[in-house]
Amino acid sequence: MSPTGLHIYFPDGDARRFWRNVRNGEEYAADLAEIRAEGDRLRGAAWPDLTYSLFSQFAQTGSRLAYERAYFERRRRLNTYALLSLLEPECEEHHTELLEAIWRVCSEVSWCLPAHVSPERPLAETIDLFAAETGYTLAELSVLLGDRLPEMLHVHIAELVYGRLLKPFVESGPYEWEEAEHNWSAVCAGSIGSAALLLLDENQDRELLARILEKTQHSMTCYLKGFGDDGACLEGLGYWNYGFGYFVYYADLLYKRSRGELDWFAQTKVKTIAGFQQKCFLGGSAVVNFSDALPYGSVHIGLSHYISSTYASVPPPPSRLRADYREDHCSRWAPALRNLLWRGLSAEVQDWEPGDFLLKDAGWLISRTVSPKGVFGFAAKGGHNDEPHNHNDLGQFMLAGDGAFFLSDLGCGEYTKDYFGLARYTYDCNGSQGHSVPIINGGLQMAGRARTASILEQTSSGVETRMAVELSRAYDCEALLSFKRSWLWSKVELPGLELRDVFAFSSKPLTLVERFVTLIQPEELGEGRLLLSRSDLALELVYDQWQLQAEVKERIYRDHFGKDQVWYTLDFHVLQPERHLELSFLFQFIRQ
Repeated sequence: MSPTGLHIYFPDGDARRFWRNVRNGEEYAADLAEIRAEGDRLRGAAWPDLTYSLFSQFAQTGSRLAYERAYFERRRRLNTYALLSLLEPECEEHHTELLEAIWRVCSEVSWCLPAHVSPERPLAETIDLFAAETGYTLAELSVLLGDRLPEMLHVHIAELVYGRLLKPFVESGPYEWEEAEHNWSAVCAGSIGSAALLLLDENQDRELLARILEKTQHSMTCYLKGFGDDGACLEGLGYWNYGFGYFVYYADLLYKRSRGELDWFAQTKVKTIAGFQQKCFLGGSAVVNFSDALPYGSVHIGLSHYISSTYASVPPPPSRLRADYREDHCSRWAPALRNLLWRGLSAEVQDWEPGDFLLKDAGWLISRTVSPKGVFGFAAKGGHNDEPHNHNDLGQFMLAGDGAFFLSDLGCGEYTKDYFGLARYTYDCNGSQGHSVPIINGGLQMAGRARTASILEQTSSGVETRMAVELSRAYDCEALLSFKRSWLWSKVELPGLELRDVFAFSSKPLTLVERFVTLIQPEELGEGRLLLSRSDLALELVYDQWQLQAEVKERIYRDHFGKDQVWYTLDFHVLQPERHLELSFLFQFIRQ
């Protein structure tokens, strides 16, 4: 293996030249303004303490936000002054703040979040996402800062990373996440493997490095098993950025240190996963947000350029979708650095091309339609109700126009103890009550791997896209023999969607309610019509008023950031439920 050094990051090993070019390059101007603004905000501000009372809140109340706000603010200080110190090495104030930040993070009792600590494992042996990320961050700073970092801190970082990550990883496992088929395996193992590649010497630490890489390679194999051949990330775009991002950061270091002998990027499946991001965008920053995902997204510009430079089939991102430095509320170092380090590895485009994406393994259909009237998006899903970050949402769909949602998915709520516990599906954003799916005989969809959708049709042409699914297994209704939902998306100048639901029962249901979810207060036009308006674009919903009675309710849910958000259910009550029912709805975009 090649030795660790600045040549891993900079082609000619000249870090000073790279940072000077960043300082002077117009393409980095917005990044630098954001980083410097954070430096100004943080200058003179008190360091947030990670007190016992904050740490114990999760165990006592199930709340995570207070401790995590303080924890991530500390990471923001570390990242900001690290970048400023690298960008402006002549500024002693930046470097003094950085040394203080490193010392304070090293002095934390634990790098884990309270939500991830269990009495079943000693705190000193607990490794969660953020402990692994922190060790990786410190290891990387040790390499990047070189002799600008006092030798005592180099030694202290190495001791802490060994004691908190490397030693327990090889001696106190296996950890539950080691064989996880979702982001945990990639982030935890990828961070530990990266820290080992940065800190361990090929000759002096040969055996330990080999043991760590053997375990890390196994975890990465497990992570990739969580993807079907279609490359879809069932956890959504945010977790693709997170999990696949850390997979790439690790794979890049491994490739370089192994002199190209260990190459994850040669795998066809990795190439397919790399193309997932651009498929998620429905116009503007609106993204497909099934599962615990946010409805509007951005791109990690460095990761995106790296992938595009690696695979000719993966288009580079539009620069306007670049994530602001301050956007990541978790303040992760690895993507923040690479947004600067890997910028410019590929060209940029004005916008994503239109396209239809049939993700057969995930059971998703995504269409991004571009016409003279604007950009429009439609997405629908089958799948099953035991997916990572699962929602009970078989048959869910969404519609977007001009980069905004008209029919929505609420996405992820506030993460609490109950959110990941037995009460998960009482949260509207997780249970089927918060999705555009029916309520059958008063019953909602149920969770579990057996609750699965069967894809009956999934086709696309230049003028329309179709998908049909059988959804009866999602419900606990003995009388329900069949429930077929089909979508027809017409890709005209102002697109429209026809939804058709066909139910078959062994006996008449007592009630049947078709529900649709939106964040827009609807306007009732009468004669079987509702209107959802955003500026000069509107979505008209047409239904059979003789068959269905409309009911609109304003509701509240708590979003991922702990804020109350208004949403609306559009419920259509079947007036005369029968053993066989066919219900149709037309959703038509119009310019006002």
